[in-house]
Amino acid sequence: MMRQYELVERVKRYNPQADEALLNKAYIYAMQAHGSQKRASGDPFFAHPLEVAAILTDLRLDDATIIAAVLHDTIEDTEATLEEITRLFNPEIGALVDGLTKIKRLDLVSKRAAQGENFRKLLLAIAEDVRVLLVKLADRLHNMRTLGFMPEAKRPRIAEETLEIYAPLAGRMGMQELREELEELAFQHLRPEAWQTISKRLEDVSQKNERLVEEIERILGSLLAAKGLTAQVHGRRKRPYSIWKKMESKSVAFEQLSDIFGFRIIVDEIDDCYRALGVVHTTWPMVPGRYKDYVSTPKQNDYRSLHTTVVGPGKQRVELQIRTRQMDEIAEYGIAAHALYKEGADIARFVAESRAYQWLRRTIDLLAEGDNPEEFLEHTKLELFHDQVFCFTPKGRLIALPRGATPIDFAYAVHTDVGNTAVGCKINGRMAPLLTELANGDEVEIVRATTQTPPAAWESLVRTGKARAAIRRATRTAVRKQYAGLGSQILERAFERAGKAFSNEKIAAALPRLARGSIEDVMAAVGRGEMFSGDVVRAVYPDYTDERRSAASLRETADGEAPSEESFVKIQIPHGPEDEYAIPIRGLDGDLPIRFAPEGGAVPGDRIVGIITPGEGITIYPIQSGALAAFDNEPDRWVDVRWDVEAIATQRFPARIQLQSINEPGSLAQIAQAIADHDGNIDNLAMKRRTPDFTDIQINLSVWDLKHLNGIIAELRAKRIIAKVDRVTG
Repeated sequence: MMRQYELVERVKRYNPQADEALLNKAYIYAMQAHGSQKRASGDPFFAHPLEVAAILTDLRLDDATIIAAVLHDTIEDTEATLEEITRLFNPEIGALVDGLTKIKRLDLVSKRAAQGENFRKLLLAIAEDVRVLLVKLADRLHNMRTLGFMPEAKRPRIAEETLEIYAPLAGRMGMQELREELEELAFQHLRPEAWQTISKRLEDVSQKNERLVEEIERILGSLLAAKGLTAQVHGRRKRPYSIWKKMESKSVAFEQLSDIFGFRIIVDEIDDCYRALGVVHTTWPMVPGRYKDYVSTPKQNDYRSLHTTVVGPGKQRVELQIRTRQMDEIAEYGIAAHALYKEGADIARFVAESRAYQWLRRTIDLLAEGDNPEEFLEHTKLELFHDQVFCFTPKGRLIALPRGATPIDFAYAVHTDVGNTAVGCKINGRMAPLLTELANGDEVEIVRATTQTPPAAWESLVRTGKARAAIRRATRTAVRKQYAGLGSQILERAFERAGKAFSNEKIAAALPRLARGSIEDVMAAVGRGEMFSGDVVRAVYPDYTDERRSAASLRETADGEAPSEESFVKIQIPHGPEDEYAIPIRGLDGDLPIRFAPEGGAVPGDRIVGIITPGEGITIYPIQSGALAAFDNEPDRWVDVRWDVEAIATQRFPARIQLQSINEPGSLAQIAQAIADHDGNIDNLAMKRRTPDFTDIQINLSVWDLKHLNGIIAELRAKRIIAKVDRVTG
């Protein structure tokens, strides 16, 4: 366990002005508070906060952060209080310890909704002061180093939480070294056999190629020195987890990997990076498609470096990263690389301006957009795990997107309104589909139309969480609007039937009795079938007594009509002028759930009726369907509908017929030929032997309309082998 003087020495090594008295005070306070508590390993509990503090001293963080690390478990695990810590130390340290205490209480691998809500709280806790995250990451790192002492049943949960949440967060903050160790430790416990196998393979390869790595280091150093460049060249073996990820993503065996070793070239100035790149590319051939310039376009976590792969000595592929010392420091330590004591740098100003912190702030801003916890968690995980491409607006604004993103993602990254109104795009000045995968350096211009709303199908096609969440919101709004429109029609009809005046003002006055917050809430609830229209009438007119018309009467007087799932029908107010009141519906686009009855659906030419099913939408039945008898006593579920014949041009509809045929060779072939001759399509067929002489056949057809179906039935009835043909309508 680290001694008191050792902690002070570690801090003063990089910060001679450290508050030694406050560090000593924190050490003694935490040691006394934890007392004789033990960890699962049997070590004194106090050893853990000291190890966390030691990790942070390697990052050269300020006194307040080191002291918060020493104290971070006191409130949760001892009798210490926040008020006492704030009084004995200072409000800054108290706030850090409080934030860490709140994070410790979160379970990030619980049920998905709870996990999403807890992840919100985690990000909110670190939003105000990123040092809370730095301490938490160090805390998690030490816990992972000692995970083997935990009960075996708990290890997978902790390792999964580390791999899904903390390692990606470390990466987003630019702390690559810490991220890689967290991933490695989690991998070791989640996939122990894979980790052991790959580790052994890597060890064997390292022993065989030890001289090759040294040779490449020597050759690169000599080449750069000959060109007057001062550079350090380091070769290192990749970690088992990164090897396993590459094997999984590319579906290749270990033997097929050619880039197990990577080399880093560290130079003095940015210009030297490009000079070194020129030396490498003029000495060895570059592997096409493997050059990336993160110096001119840094990643969102402030990472900057030149990446290239060449075919080097011995025809071996050599991966190279070329960067300055400052870039290397930021690549390893990320946001912690600019600690307060580096030549007087202002860490608060740097943090506020850094790309990593800006990403964190943007993520926090999504909390205000009303996404539910599951969507928020999904969005953030998408942002955490994807590599990036960099694209530009026509005015030169840089937009960073996940690899595989489309212009739809780009539009939503610019602004939600741009995404919602996008109808097309130009990529590098040429018109292109909205589903084109974007590449680094693309200039993207979005073509907009103010009347456009995003199709629900876009949700499964986009790659960014922001786009997905915005499309969901727009879809929900559109569906709600459609339901509210339908509910308004139902209510107008219900009030007319009751002989009562209908107006939005009367509905608004009855909102408390209806337990709804707005008129639109009432309309949408009625449209979805969640609220009975008669209840609304009675809420507005408490003395009203419902005298319903019979279902048969309602059907006989039906005049207005409703849409099907392909814009083939239109909902309209009964007895109203069609052009004025008709509402086109696009059910398959997800605007309003409207479907045909599964057993014996309707075809154009049938008289049809719509039945509202709560939570499901509208089902279209032919008027002769026997299934409608089940709804005779529920007239408010009936919606008057009519075919929009002009809209029906090239769409076939399902229909079902029942035949009795004579058993003789070739009878089925004659039936199929008769249907084919009349341009019918057989979707399914079932046969059952009725008697030795007759067979019952049920056929599911696709037909254009009722006339087409009747023609097929007439042709079948004319066949000698057919004893009977009937249409099945449910």
